[in-house]
Amino acid sequence: MLAWHIDQGSFEGTALDGLNAALAIHAPEHMMKGKWDVALYIDERGKPAQRDALTKVFSGAAGGEPAALAPLIAKVHGVRAVPIEFRAEGKRRQMRIPKVAEMEIEAIKGQNGADVLLQNHPLTGVPNQTAVVAKSKKLTFKDHGLSWDLSDRNGFYSPFLYKGK
Repeated sequence: MLAWHIDQGSFEGTALDGLNAALAIHAPEHMMKGKWDVALYIDERGKPAQRDALTKVFSGAAGGEPAALAPLIAKVHGVRAVPIEFRAEGKRRQMRIPKVAEMEIEAIKGQNGADVLLQNHPLTGVPNQTAVVAKSKKLTFKDHGLSWDLSDRNGFYSPFLYKGK
């Protein structure tokens, strides 16, 4: 699961402040080999123009970083407007789509309690940003005939700044 929360931003003059999006990805092999099945979820709180903007940005249709994922995708299950709950508290991040997905990650402590950081990793939805390494306390998904529980594994979070074509 990739999840985004927009603190502040816009697309083609449409404000997207406070809205969320999530992308469910199933990779049958090593992620870099592609053949992904994906489903995009956009925040139902958005007005029609905001939902359209979220779809363009996070589907990659607007170009930019999300478009770089397109060659890895084999099947798109669709785009759906749903309630997406997002919370960031200190070093913890939570995202929930009722009856579909739930994830919670928390940064792991490095030396002297500092964040463990990861730079320049090959597969990221946020190029040129340092990622904070986290552990998934919960990561579940069930929709489109796909189902997984990857709780108690790894996770990452980082700021992002996307610019289109």
